[in-house]
Amino acid sequence: MADPDFANARVTIVGLGLMGGSLAAALSINHACGSIVGVARRRSTLATARALRFIDEGTTDLAEGVSAADLVIVCTPVNDIIEKLGALGPLVKPGCVVMDVGSTKSAICAAMETMPEHVQPLGAHPMCGKETSGLTMAEPSLYQDKIFVLTPLPRTSERTVALGHALIAAVGARPLVLDPARHDRLVAIISHLPYLMAVALVNAADSLAGRPGERPSAKDPLAWTMAASGFRDTSRVAGGSIPMMMDILVTNREPVLHSLIEAREQIDRLVDCLEAADFEALEALLQAARHRRTEVFR
Repeated sequence: MADPDFANARVTIVGLGLMGGSLAAALSINHACGSIVGVARRRSTLATARALRFIDEGTTDLAEGVSAADLVIVCTPVNDIIEKLGALGPLVKPGCVVMDVGSTKSAICAAMETMPEHVQPLGAHPMCGKETSGLTMAEPSLYQDKIFVLTPLPRTSERTVALGHALIAAVGARPLVLDPARHDRLVAIISHLPYLMAVALVNAADSLAGRPGERPSAKDPLAWTMAASGFRDTSRVAGGSIPMMMDILVTNREPVLHSLIEAREQIDRLVDCLEAADFEALEALLQAARHRRTEVFR
């Protein structure tokens, strides 16, 4: 962009769901940039965003929304991001910076690499979110104190990276620069694996307990009545968006598979301890997990 000062930037946010809406809200409340344009599929979404004063302008037309932008941030599911990156090149002005907030980076950055030379691409992924989605769930504090990963491409200029840092500072997040492959390995461990473990937990409980109203059998649906905060908190992420998670799992398949295999081996170790009544070894596994979690989340 011609003016590296983020305070004067015209920012277009494509997708006004939880992530895009929260980003717009944070930028607006902090008066962080020159103007905010929202692009959404439904006019009702734009009307709500305008009423909440999250955006200054809104349109359902992608070309119209990005034509004058200094910075475009695509805040849609991963496969839709990849599709939109293919369309954005001819629509944006020379020097425009194109970012995203997708949960996987290798596939997105590969798509960014194919964008025309007049575009400045910068992959990004804020480490925040909720199991709920949509503009009505947006909150300006969503990014506050959260890690916000940047994954620059070899062609990404230092000026563009600086703009990314300015955006991150404006929403109160903390920057972390990674290469796309390393990012994807790490999020497979700390984000995608927990989702799949929560899915396995709920499905295992459903298999063992049965569903309320079912005829009594070896299963006991009273388990669902007894389920309290421990089960609710551990299984929370299983309530997330399935289309969004399918995009993530498809585009990050190998790192997720590797993490899931390791998790299966850890479960097998617990099974072995219980089958052998080796409670000393079992306690050692519990202590190791407790120590590491306490160390990380003091």
